[in-house]
Amino acid sequence: MEKYEAVIGLEVHAQLLTDSKIFATSSTAAGKEPNTLTDPVTLGLPGCLPVLNKRAVDFAIKLGLATNCEIQRVSVFARKHYFYPDLPKGYQISQYDKPLCTRGGIDIRVGGQKKHIGITRIHLEEDAGKNIHSDAAAVSLVDLNRAGVPLVEIVSEPDMRTAQEAGAYMRQLRQILRYLGICDGNMEEGSLRCDANVSVRPAGEAKLGTKVEIKNLNSFRFVEKALDYEISRQTALLDQAKEIVQETRLWDDQKGATRSMRSKEYAEDYRYFPDPDLLPLVVGHDWVEKTREGLPELPHQVFLRFKQMYGLDDYYAELLTEEKITAHYYDQAVAIHHSPASIANWITTELFGRLNKEGLDMSRCPVSPENLAALVTLIDEDVISGKIAKTVFDEMFQTGASPKAIVEARKLKQISDPAVIIELIDEIIKNNPKQVEEYRQGKTKMLGFFVGQVMKETEGKANPALVNSLLEERLKGPVAKYSPCCE
Repeated sequence: MEKYEAVIGLEVHAQLLTDSKIFATSSTAAGKEPNTLTDPVTLGLPGCLPVLNKRAVDFAIKLGLATNCEIQRVSVFARKHYFYPDLPKGYQISQYDKPLCTRGGIDIRVGGQKKHIGITRIHLEEDAGKNIHSDAAAVSLVDLNRAGVPLVEIVSEPDMRTAQEAGAYMRQLRQILRYLGICDGNMEEGSLRCDANVSVRPAGEAKLGTKVEIKNLNSFRFVEKALDYEISRQTALLDQAKEIVQETRLWDDQKGATRSMRSKEYAEDYRYFPDPDLLPLVVGHDWVEKTREGLPELPHQVFLRFKQMYGLDDYYAELLTEEKITAHYYDQAVAIHHSPASIANWITTELFGRLNKEGLDMSRCPVSPENLAALVTLIDEDVISGKIAKTVFDEMFQTGASPKAIVEARKLKQISDPAVIIELIDEIIKNNPKQVEEYRQGKTKMLGFFVGQVMKETEGKANPALVNSLLEERLKGPVAKYSPCCE
């Protein structure tokens, strides 16, 4: 790729979390029996007029503000004509030349570097139904439950140059949508999907190459793999002086390749014109400002706050702000016990690891932020050791009990009394003269043997730092009787 440069733009479709469809009263609930969530408007029956869902507009304005877009005072819905079995009316209601949101952008981070990706437009539209192809018979079935579900389409500028940048952009968009609470971001169920436009040109060339569209990518992995493949395919064609055809392709994950779907349509193929059944959408200044005031703290804002307020590095700040629920959990825990680094470490290692092992997410986390903070408090106050804390954490995860109750019930409190520990050390030194002599002759690694013996005798309850300190002192020379004055 030193000879060439890829140019990538994404069209991302996000399903909005409204209760009803964008122009009708049918439910948007998922998982219902096929064709049970339809109505005369969705089915395109004669004489039925669409009515715009105000909540869908509210959500689109929220997203526009969160991505630094200009909210247009007047936008227009248009009819986009094409003929598929899952499109009952023979056209889709969308926005064309007058979208709701324009000229925005977001910042992404790739390899520690920040890059700005422009957003050309965000517009509202309705979803189509779903074609279901049967393997058992030579038929295709149509489910119209999804028809009319409200979508926003987010169209980026062609600012991305690698598949990794495209993946980072998609993840950032999903994060914003979930923080706003307007889309669940579930790519496997189709709530968030992407069409990628990619072309390749000689490095340093200003003119764009021939664009190929890859349709319906429904995972971050597929986005990156499909783009990597398509960039390689187009590069090989250029090297062989062969023509790149403008077309729409699909990603075949089984073959690890894109395949041709159809020749690329142009805007004129869809015969756009303003929908005569819908008035222009007028959004006043007060509406926009009221929506702006209700915006939550956005991911990049939480990221910066965690770095500034808690002193976290980029790695921890990214992990803890990836999901809004995790960021809130961390805030709650640190508010109870101000140990930002320790709590961050416990969440991102022990808690994330256990949730992943059990197939759970943070919404079903059995360890409350109060209990996690209490556990770190017990460690910081030398009530328990870090090793014992992991035992306590396991029981907390299984039962939801408080760490204090577990420590008391199982008698796990750390031994930090010097007199008790020295008595044990003296006995161990007395019973292991050979190892003592080896240590005094310079084999300092033998210290680990003595630490292990103390921990074994105390069932891991002895304070490790105190054990190490006292052992080094007692192993230096002849053992003297311990008395409190030696402390």
